[in-house]
Amino acid sequence: MLSRTISSGIYGIDAHIVEIEIDTVRGLPNFTIVGLPDSTIKESKDRIRSALENSGFEFPPKNFVVNLAPAWFKKQGANFDLPIAVSILSATRQIGETMVPMVGELSLDGRVKPVRGVIAMVIAMLGAGYRKLIIPYDNRYEASVIEDVSIYPVKDIAETISVLENRMSPFRERLQKDVKSSHLDFSEVQGQETAKRGVEIAAAGHHNILLYGPPGSGKTMLAKRIPSILPPLTREQAIATTRIHSIGGVLHNRQGLMLEPPFRSPHHTASDAALVGGGRIPSVGEVSLAHNGVLFLDEIIEFKTHVLQALRQPLEDCEITVARATGSFRFPADFMLVASSNPCRCGYLFDPEIPCQCPVALVRNYFNKIAGPILDRIDIEILVGRVPCNELLGTMNGEHSERIRERVREAREIQHIRYKESATEYNARMTNHEVKRYCRLSSETEHVFELAIRRMNLSARSFFRVLKVARTIADLDMSDSVEKRHVLEALSYKNLQRNYDTISAQFSFR
Repeated sequence: MLSRTISSGIYGIDAHIVEIEIDTVRGLPNFTIVGLPDSTIKESKDRIRSALENSGFEFPPKNFVVNLAPAWFKKQGANFDLPIAVSILSATRQIGETMVPMVGELSLDGRVKPVRGVIAMVIAMLGAGYRKLIIPYDNRYEASVIEDVSIYPVKDIAETISVLENRMSPFRERLQKDVKSSHLDFSEVQGQETAKRGVEIAAAGHHNILLYGPPGSGKTMLAKRIPSILPPLTREQAIATTRIHSIGGVLHNRQGLMLEPPFRSPHHTASDAALVGGGRIPSVGEVSLAHNGVLFLDEIIEFKTHVLQALRQPLEDCEITVARATGSFRFPADFMLVASSNPCRCGYLFDPEIPCQCPVALVRNYFNKIAGPILDRIDIEILVGRVPCNELLGTMNGEHSERIRERVREAREIQHIRYKESATEYNARMTNHEVKRYCRLSSETEHVFELAIRRMNLSARSFFRVLKVARTIADLDMSDSVEKRHVLEALSYKNLQRNYDTISAQFSFR
């Protein structure tokens, strides 16, 4: 007897409807799965047999042929276990027809275990016109964020049969807020007013920022508090972010919609595939998991050069394209890059008190590694000096993150209104045409800007990035126009090259 069930499979960051067909044909007892299954799916035959028998059903000795259609894309994961098992029960007439789409992995005792990418599957089902879906119980909060779809979370095969026989009600509970804001606060940062100002500007305009300075000066401390000043995600951003984290397998089972911007901090030993995505069947990397949030590269110099080179495309295009023989995959990667680094191997190159002990050649090579692949794509560069002991021992009276967050939110609201007719969301993502339109300068300001660009020897890319930062500073200042003081402050944040040139002149590094 031929039996059909609807399920869904992940391909890149998208889910596709998969029709599962099972037929019993003549021949010796066998279990064959066709339709480009991966090894996990091929192994499912043993899991399914044990799950059915331990759930009180029969697994008759017949020649089963399972087809996963369409056959044009590689099926992966264990989310087809449950629909295949239910289709076998239907094909052997132990239950009636299976009309409800379903996904889920089976354990040997018949329990239904959670799978990746459920929210993407729910979106695909809704787009295909399905309004009911059976999912693993642990994926219930994730799936429930999509409205207009009745979700039936099940714990085992027995509950699945109950749903098919209309003996269970759909899941009604929805988590409105499932994650808490960061417990880290900027009020805990002693001193570093210039660095905190730069971080606020970066957060307001979604600008990439580099924090460099001696070890122990507070670079990592500042970076880890950036999520505390970022506004919550919009619903559209939250769904996109939750979808990526679900497919990447990093979404907690009890987590619903992600409302706070993600903060990803990969170790410097991460490979290029781990950072930007890849693999035999490509999956999302850290740059995609940081989509709509922050990617923090602590001690960026320690990352391998080819790994940093891989960041070029996502920093420019806000997405990453991974090409394989099986197809080309596009993963979103609109993140705010926050990098930290020591200025030299010992870390004390710019320290006024502790002299640098590094050889001349080592300092030059250290700077070249920063400047080569990444510096031209950094909007703001902040020298973070060591805080004096008297400030460290003083009372914590710095500004709280909530107040900074409110200013950032107001600046982003101005940007939302400004770009409501375009695809741009933040000042950092302005096109060159938009820069010329929204960053017009007076003749005096333009003259000062041109002189600074020549003296600093900035590239055309840096030219536009400085104007974008100036626009963000003006937004924080609630100014409609970009004025001279905004441009000068923006120029002050392109200081790494200038600082190295000053040191080079003093010690004849050239």
